[in-house]
Amino acid sequence: MNSRIPPTPLPSLSIQSTQCLRARIRRRHVAERRFRFYGFSAMVLTLAVLVLVFSFILSKSYTAFQENVLSLRIAIDSAMIDSKGNPLTADYRELIQKAVAGLFPAVTDRHDRHLLFSLISEGAPYALRALVTRQRQQAKRDGNIIVDVLLSDEADQFLKGHITAHVSEKERKIKDLQVTWLKELQARGLIHSRFNITLFTAGDSREPELAGILGAVTGSFYLVIVTLGLSFPVGVASAVYLEEFAPRNRLTDMIEVNINNLAAVPSVVFGLLGLAVFLNGLSFPRSAPLVGGFVLSLLILPTIILAARAALKAVPLSIREAALGIGASKMQSILHHVLPLAMPGIMTGTILGLAHALGESAPLLMIGMVAFVVDTPVTLLDPATVLPVQIYLWADSPERAFLEKTAAAIVVLLGFLIAMNTIAIMVRIKFERRW
Repeated sequence: MNSRIPPTPLPSLSIQSTQCLRARIRRRHVAERRFRFYGFSAMVLTLAVLVLVFSFILSKSYTAFQENVLSLRIAIDSAMIDSKGNPLTADYRELIQKAVAGLFPAVTDRHDRHLLFSLISEGAPYALRALVTRQRQQAKRDGNIIVDVLLSDEADQFLKGHITAHVSEKERKIKDLQVTWLKELQARGLIHSRFNITLFTAGDSREPELAGILGAVTGSFYLVIVTLGLSFPVGVASAVYLEEFAPRNRLTDMIEVNINNLAAVPSVVFGLLGLAVFLNGLSFPRSAPLVGGFVLSLLILPTIILAARAALKAVPLSIREAALGIGASKMQSILHHVLPLAMPGIMTGTILGLAHALGESAPLLMIGMVAFVVDTPVTLLDPATVLPVQIYLWADSPERAFLEKTAAAIVVLLGFLIAMNTIAIMVRIKFERRW
């Protein structure tokens, strides 16, 4: 007797049920394609905005990397240089003015001569003195020296096309006579353009053509060094304790909640904290990179702790158990096995935190790093500024030439940020391990 139960036949679907099922499948596929289209559109829109922003910044900044100079032949009196070849005190401004006046001997009116001399930068005498100091032997032997002096910011902007002669003379700072002289100097071949090395070798200045970012870059470097030296060891140690040693109770839960909340606190609050504690309470020097490093360390500390804890959690429990199984203590298993495996993630989070700190300006404004600082800082206690604050100061300046300087400083800052993010990605890719 066959005891096998015959299979139950599947119920046949009606034509209406089949059509409804196909319609649902079709709607599901349409919804899926629509969702993919929305995601692709969002990505294209994001890239378009990035391209637009970068294109705008580059279009405003590329002229800042060039400067226009005037070549002058300066007559050097032998009495200006002593027997040892050292330049004596001289009126270098008068020497430059005589050379400029010699190019246009027909200009004799006092007002016109003032307009002519105003085409030359205020820093020209210092450039001439530096050149005479470097080439004193040649200047004493030949009796003259050829020097390239910077043009004023108005003349430079006119030659770059930012100021045009088509508008009324009353609506622009450069006069018609000056425009005529500049065109004549160009026709003689005395004006030429070169790479703006001043932008990278000089500090801030009231004169746009003399302003540079060296002081701000140095201040940013000191700031990052202090921030890294304070936040990295404290952040990693805190993460190791909370993840590996801290008992699970209300106290540690409250600490973890506060760390998560601190990561979302506005940066200006940390600036107020630094103003109250470090400046008013501990009487630290104002505008010093040391104080700025303390403030930014507090700012990125929660970020480093969260990144380090996530990296420690990613290490499998079997690594810890294997280390303990061969006789290692808990501290040895963490220091010799867990922490090295988690270090790529920790380094990535730290670099991203430093990039965040490098772009901050609000907390630094609160501790006085908005001051006009000409000299490049030498120590951590010297007054200094940083690139974001320097950009803020230049953007608030009324001179047209500072607009391109602002865009150029933004390009430099973006270059540093992109480099730091690239390093973080490379570290993660090179040392990342998949379990």
